[in-house]
Amino acid sequence: MSGSVRALRIESLTRAAFAPFGDVIEADSANDRYAVNEGTAMRFHDLARIDAALDNGQPVVSIFRAQPRALPFVVGMLERHPLGSQAFVPLDPGISFVVVVAADPQSPPRAFLARRGQGINYHRGTWHHPLIALEIISDFLVIDRGGEGSNCDEVVLESNWRIEPF
Repeated sequence: MSGSVRALRIESLTRAAFAPFGDVIEADSANDRYAVNEGTAMRFHDLARIDAALDNGQPVVSIFRAQPRALPFVVGMLERHPLGSQAFVPLDPGISFVVVVAADPQSPPRAFLARRGQGINYHRGTWHHPLIALEIISDFLVIDRGGEGSNCDEVVLESNWRIEPF
């Protein structure tokens, strides 16, 4: 890591803006919606592509309990999962969190604010910063790949990026 620190602006998390990196998981993103359970519930269908089958992997469901981080926050590293996707869905729909992604470690990263009712699913191989919870300890339902093989690459960035308060 060099001594330079560059500003990283937080963008709204939208389906179109996030598409190169993964899926936005939210009811409004559903192409298919239909009543289930004798009409007492609405199913918002097929919100993310869970990619876990490479090299005989399988989907794994976990809960991450994330400590809150204060802004400004410095991003100095990224990671990726080359063998599968990774989804984060907050279990408290009222929380927000920051998502940092990049096309590759040499490209400028982008920061998105996931608001109430939004989760994300990183495509396999997407460079991203580990989970950045805000304000309170937050639980997330995580769906990713389990199985053989090394599924986490980490890299230290040449420049640090500072996420400013919004």
